[in-house]
Amino acid sequence: MIQRCHKWRQKRKQYIDLARQTSDEIERERLLQAAEHYGRIVNAEQGKIDSSRDTKEKAAAEKAMAEAEVASTEKDDEEESPFPDFITNLN
Repeated sequence: MIQRCHKWRQKRKQYIDLARQTSDEIERERLLQAAEHYGRIVNAEQGKIDSSRDTKEKAAAEKAMAEAEVASTEKDDEEESPFPDFITNLN
């Protein structure tokens, strides 16, 4: 999927470069429209890649957040120790 996207990006760049070099306005417009078409294809494909990547990353992030929350809760429990003896034995 990523390789196809890369090929389409290259094709789009190729059409844009050709459009910059041509002097014929009609040909330039045709090349720019072809480049725009490949741009839309790349955007759609990139959306698919991002959505598949997001679900995996989201699950990994949620797991990491849960682990961090457990670790911070354990750390907070350790920090909530009673006052030292010299403070409680003032009498």
